[in-house]
Amino acid sequence: MTRLSVNINKIATLRNSRGGNNPDLIQVAKDCERFGAQGITVHPRPDERHIRYDDVYKLKEIVTTEFNIEGNCREQKFVDLVLANKPHQVTLVPDAEGQLTSNHGWDTVENQAYLKDIIGVFKNAGIRVSIFVDPVPRMVEAAATTGTDRIELYTEGYATHYAQGRELAVAPYIAAAQVAQEVGLGINAGHDLDLSNLQYFAESIPGLLEVSIGHALISDALYYGLENTIQMYLKQLAK
Repeated sequence: MTRLSVNINKIATLRNSRGGNNPDLIQVAKDCERFGAQGITVHPRPDERHIRYDDVYKLKEIVTTEFNIEGNCREQKFVDLVLANKPHQVTLVPDAEGQLTSNHGWDTVENQAYLKDIIGVFKNAGIRVSIFVDPVPRMVEAAATTGTDRIELYTEGYATHYAQGRELAVAPYIAAAQVAQEVGLGINAGHDLDLSNLQYFAESIPGLLEVSIGHALISDALYYGLENTIQMYLKQLAK
């Protein structure tokens, strides 16, 4: 079954809005694992508007499943943070400075040389690497030349068009996943996946290893409770 990694950025946003330590980010991470999540994802940004850099060090000490750190590898502070903590996986995202949320994948053709170099840095430290990629076969093919272990399919397009026709919405992702399998890349996915569209996506994508879900899952937890919500998402991933 596809693994569920819970992105806890929104918990940090809520904590930071009032200062102090409520909600307790570290306890929430422990509870997510206790409730069945198979990974914890964080995406620290330079302004530390949600996950703080010191949060990453604390999480490294307590996460017992898979620890995934996402971020912009063009920021040296991010690179240093990842190398200091050696998570199970680093997911490289081509964010611009001050960007509200991730909104596109790497151009793996134009950035091929750069990606080879930076991926080599992380892999030499024993860290599995995944890179954010749009569902474009050419970009997936080029990703395979960079040395990355996995790609993370950026799924906003799927989520946006799901209501207009799920078959058409998922078709580019199926094609991209098939190419990924042909060139030997593992497949992750994330962005705007939720309880309404997750099951169909997971059933449709061959070789889907992991999804990272934050905003929708934390929002659903306001109504259903965190434990119940995680179980609901896991049920969508069960095959």
